[in-house]
Amino acid sequence: MKFYTKEDKLFEMICSDYQLLNVISRFKITLGFGEKNIEEICEENSIDCNTFLAIINFTKNNGENIWHLNDISLQTLCDYLRQSHSYYLDFLLPSIRRQLIEAIGIFPANEIAGLILKFYDEYCIEVQKHLKIEEKEIFPYVEKLIKGEVETIENYTNDITSLHRRPLDQKLSELKKLIIKYFKSDTNNYLINSVLYNIFLLEEDLICHSKLETQLFLEEIKKLENKYKENPSLITKKSSEEDIILSDREKDVIICVVKGLTNKAIAEKLFISVNTVTTHRRNIAKKLNIHSSAGLTIYAIVNNLVDIKDVNI
Repeated sequence: MKFYTKEDKLFEMICSDYQLLNVISRFKITLGFGEKNIEEICEENSIDCNTFLAIINFTKNNGENIWHLNDISLQTLCDYLRQSHSYYLDFLLPSIRRQLIEAIGIFPANEIAGLILKFYDEYCIEVQKHLKIEEKEIFPYVEKLIKGEVETIENYTNDITSLHRRPLDQKLSELKKLIIKYFKSDTNNYLINSVLYNIFLLEEDLICHSKLETQLFLEEIKKLENKYKENPSLITKKSSEEDIILSDREKDVIICVVKGLTNKAIAEKLFISVNTVTTHRRNIAKKLNIHSSAGLTIYAIVNNLVDIKDVNI
């Protein structure tokens, strides 16, 4: 099994495994780097070399037999995952949709083509929801954790694991089967086979991405959490003014509470665990010094979080 090191030349790596192009693009590394090795390119692009190597080797070996160095930059890893989300949502999924429309055609008489596109659009919405949860909930927590600005160590590691129990690639696999089994083209098959090939590549990419989050990313989060648990003095204390600022997720929880949802219902709606909902409610009560649903309802109405007609009175 091949493991790359900082002395390896990047162009040789790409020539031996073209899928690593996706990795360097998410690090915003442009082509034209000549004979430079990984260490030189990372230095030029202000990228933590150990983290770059960890992700490259993880991807190269499909998440198996994980190899990485001890000093990984959690911030670099978080930035890479954010950029991966942007790649999926802003480029790859729309690109495949355009190819799909060109390949299958969308006409009133072509019911199968319409169903395939509907299935794909529903899948894209599901991916968007999944990634937005990470963007809104997990990444901000990790970035505060890196800075030592968390008020309490919250168990988001369970949320990451729970989130990935609904794998993004599962519905994609169903889409592939739908196209292969039931779509018949009256024209040549070049277009449909090409888009189908890209869907296979997307599926592989998402599987690797999920493994990266649930294994390497999760491991690094736990390391930092344990560091703060062992030495709480490392956590930066917030000022009293900052303490009363609610996060977007805390506002979401308040809205759900005043609408009469139970903790379990809130967890299902926001795709988080019940324990996380409980933690949010505890933090909300502490910040606002409000300990009743009635008090939260008044707060939500006064601060325009909800319309009074939507309140469960």
